[in-house]
Formats: sequence, structure tokens, C-alpha cells
Amino acid sequence: MADGMDVKGKRVLVVGLGKSGVASAQFLALRGARVTVSDTRSRDELKSQIPALLDRGIAVETGGHGERTFRDQDLIVVSPGVPSDLPQLVKARAQGIPVIGEIELAAHFLQGKIVAITGSNGKTTTTTLCGDLIASSSQRTLVGGNIGTPVILLVDDSTADTINVIEVSSFQLETIETFHPHIAVVLNITPDHLDRHGSLEAYTAAKARIFENQDNADYAVLNVDDAGSLGLESRVKSRLVWFTRKQPLTGNRQGAFVRDGQIYWRQNGNDEDVMPVSEITLKGAHNLENVLAAVAVGRLCGCDAVSIRNAVRKFKAVEHRLQHVATLGGVEYYNDSKATNVDATIKAIESFPGNIHLILGGKDKDSDYTLMNSLLRQRVKRVYTIGAAAEKIRAHVQSAVEVLPCRTLDSAVERAHDLAKAGDIVLLAPACSSFDQFENYEHRGRTFRSLVERLANPAVAGPERR
Repeated sequence: MADGMDVKGKRVLVVGLGKSGVASAQFLALRGARVTVSDTRSRDELKSQIPALLDRGIAVETGGHGERTFRDQDLIVVSPGVPSDLPQLVKARAQGIPVIGEIELAAHFLQGKIVAITGSNGKTTTTTLCGDLIASSSQRTLVGGNIGTPVILLVDDSTADTINVIEVSSFQLETIETFHPHIAVVLNITPDHLDRHGSLEAYTAAKARIFENQDNADYAVLNVDDAGSLGLESRVKSRLVWFTRKQPLTGNRQGAFVRDGQIYWRQNGNDEDVMPVSEITLKGAHNLENVLAAVAVGRLCGCDAVSIRNAVRKFKAVEHRLQHVATLGGVEYYNDSKATNVDATIKAIESFPGNIHLILGGKDKDSDYTLMNSLLRQRVKRVYTIGAAAEKIRAHVQSAVEVLPCRTLDSAVERAHDLAKAGDIVLLAPACSSFDQFENYEHRGRTFRSLVERLANPAVAGPERR
């Protein structure tokens, strides 16, 4: 049960005015805290958020973080995008000021049980599907976190019998203290965000914090087929549950697995038939893993096999995650803007047998793009590079595939449209973050979709498309 941290009259600083920062500031002000917000962006850049904050009596600092602002606080709440080693935060901790994230703040007020899902890839699809599964079994369900709805916004709707399904990132897990999932899922761990974490070991350690406050009344769900997830077994204090698409579970192992084209749930040595793999509408082996993880969560939450099967059959690709946009002249266009690291792009490429025109690029995350070269040789006709990482990508992959520098997404879509033939695939799976040219990966994905839709409409696309 949430303890409802007392913030009335306390001086609280919220650092970073993203979605979770704004939501946290307003939540705290409504509960009587004396709230200040601080962001490095200019007042002009934040003009859409500032009026609502001022109306709540929240003090706003823009254009940088003042040292005094951090010093005179009882609590500091940081947004996920703010590095936890920011010098002002390091000093604040040294002075004994508690520094937590929005997800930790929410954990003090959120009622009901928490299902927390993390991983380098597949988090949003799995979180959404888990929410659908649990809701379809007539249980009270809320979904939020890194998926887009700040967890703090779930608090007022949560009750003692709510199951809160929460997507959590490594950035969010860096700043937890008491966050306690009843079910914690790690889908996979592959190199990502190394520009922030510094090493794969530090990134893995951040992910592993999802288990930190669990005990033997809780569950940890791990991927047998992923070395990063499997490697966390020794850090788990709760009951282990597994999922695997490559091998049946045997003995006393509990979890979801595939055998002879069927998904099974194994518990107490008995295998329960859940559904045929062929009924999954999502493309790619990685999405089979996501479904298996969701099956495990569903059964642990008391969902029966029939309701799980029906929910999975109805489930469609989440926006920006290997989402089919259109078929034009026999060429299929897919939006996987959420493929923001190399491993996610590899999984996207593996979802198609070949003839791919691949759009890569954006803001580099200290990635090694040569890891894609074998697959690029086998399945990709051309790579179209965009954004700040374009030159690094070209240098890493030009030995494996033809590379066309395009600079911008609209140019890349146009070049791919010109060169692709019936039976080909045009795939946006950038292997980079979006922050060089777009607000976020959603903005990038929506732009791709609108560019493709413009190609489909000669009246909009211009005379060259007529």
C-alpha cells in the first residue's frame, strides 16, 4: 500500500519540464508543496507549459539551473532526461537533500499492484499488450510510465485492487528508492544509451534495479533466449518465471514457451496450451518474445488462456513499432521509428526476408553500426542516411551495402520511393535517437507517415509524382 509521502509545505524542486516533470510539479502543488521548476531551455521554448505552472503558484526557472535553486530544497524530483550525475544534483545529495525521479514519487501514492516492464527493446509493445490482457479479464487496469503517460497521472485513478502496468526505462530506474513491482519483467538487454550510462555494465546495473525492492512474494520474469536478461538471474530475490521461443521449459521451471508452433504456459510441472503462434498478427521473432512475456504476466495476474488468446489475436502493432503505413505500387512502407538502437534495427530487418530500403540515422548513442553488416549484406538493397550520425553510419556500413546520403527524412523517403520496385520494403528503423531533427521518436514516425501519405496522393505530393 502506498504511504502517501507528506509534501505539504515542503520546498520541492522539479528538474526538467518534459511530460513527467510538468505532471509532477502540478501534482505536488495540488498537495500543498512549495514547488519550483528548473529547465535549461529558454522561456520562449517553454512558453506553452509556463502559464499553467504559474497559475498553480509554481515558480519557474528557465535557461539553466541556478546553484541556489538546488540548495534551498527539501526534495528534488528529476525528470528521466536529466542526467543523475548533473553537478547540481551531486552537490544536493552531498548536502543531504533527497533526489528522486517521477516514478519514485508516484510509487509513494500509487495504490494497487505494479507490473513493471523494462528492456532495451519491446517495452512499449509488451506493456500495451499486458494492459490489454489484464483488462480483458475484467480486472481494473491502468497503463503508464515511459510509454507516454507519466505514472504520477495514474495515482488519482488507482485503487487497492488496481493492477498498474508500467513501462520503465533505465533512466527512470536510476532514481528509484522504494519502487516495488509485484511482477518485474526484463525483456532483453543490448547496448543502448551508452552515451549516458558510459558502459554496458552501468546500463545493465540500472536495468537490474527493477528487482531491488522485491521479495519472495513477488515475481521476476526473464528471457531465456537473451544473454543480458538471463544474466540477471543471480540478482533476483523473488520467484523466477521464464519465457523462451527457442526451447521448451522443463523440470520445475515456470513460464511461457513455444513447442511445435504452439505457445504453452508451464506451472507446477504441467503444460497448458495457450494458443498457436500463427494467430499472432505482429511481425518478427522479437514480437513473439514480447507476446510470450505478456502471456507470463497475464497468467501471473490470473488471466485464463482463453482471454489471453483473444486479446493477443486482436492486438495490432503499436504506432511507430514496425507499423505498416501503406502499400504504394507494390512497395510496402513500414514505420519503426521506435528502433532507436542497433539491436532494435537488427530485429526490424530480421522481420523481412529481403529487398529492404533502410532509412538510418539521427542522433548517435555511441553505437557500433558494424554489428548490422552481415544482415545488411543479406537483406538490404540500400541504406539512406539522415541526421547527425549519417557520416558515422556510412563509414561503418559502406562495405556491406550501398549508402545514399540524404540528410533529411523527406529526402530519404523520396529517394527510396524513386528506387524501390514492386515487392520491395521501405523501412524506417533509424538505430538512433531522434533529437537532432525531431522532438522525439513519435514526431519522427508521424513525419514519415505523412511523407508516405503524401506520396500516395499526387495532388499533395506535387507534379513530380503525377
